[in-house]
Amino acid sequence: MKRNKPLSRRAFLKTAAAAGAATVLGLQYARWARASGPVGASKHRWAMVIDQSKCTGCGYCTEACRAHNDVPPTIAWNRVIASGEVAGRPTFLPRPCMHCEHAPCVEVCMVGASYYRADGIVMMDYDKCIGCRYCEVACPYGARAFNWETFTGPNPAVPEWGQPEVPRRPRGVPEKCSFCVQRIDRGLAHGLMPGVDPQATPACVVACPAKARVFGDLNNPDSEVSRLLATHPYYRLREDLGTAPRVYYLPARQEAES
Repeated sequence: MKRNKPLSRRAFLKTAAAAGAATVLGLQYARWARASGPVGASKHRWAMVIDQSKCTGCGYCTEACRAHNDVPPTIAWNRVIASGEVAGRPTFLPRPCMHCEHAPCVEVCMVGASYYRADGIVMMDYDKCIGCRYCEVACPYGARAFNWETFTGPNPAVPEWGQPEVPRRPRGVPEKCSFCVQRIDRGLAHGLMPGVDPQATPACVVACPAKARVFGDLNNPDSEVSRLLATHPYYRLREDLGTAPRVYYLPARQEAES
């Protein structure tokens, strides 16, 4: 009978340190995710603007999201979809979670695992989730992906695209984009402004080499998202459903702005 080899002191300390770091990261993320208070209690109302004239379909946003949120290589929180051509140039439709003001995923969740933060960001409580996948079916944007397997081993997007900032989710739950709440709240706690300071801004926005993504506060008329929406035509996906998405698109133009 083969006996297990005892851990060396060095291996034990390394394992304990990793477990401790994961626990601390999980507790921090739980605080960031909840951002206590009723919806609308926050002075911020975060939104993302995506300029299709600038998006080149490079996929940097997908990889940065995968690294910073430790997303398994089998799924994606940020998809970039080819969407035809305008004036002979290919166009793309980046599609994160829409963070709807009237989110179907929140409405159908029977255990409260899908919920709104005080600033309106749609979040998941992975400890509450029972894996029924109602939220995944209810989402009209295909923003959620079910985690069929336990994610073990290295993340191929790390370290080239960044370092994990949140704990991995368990097997058997749907995962999705959170607008990088860990970066938003950590930044605000240090006096940084999301959408202005890279450390406080969603990883996909920071990684975009074409500056096709802009993030900011709709409650601030001077934020870049507010200024873009005030001066450019825009649309939101499936507005006919009344979901009121917080992701806005500037449609591809005949001649892209420099």
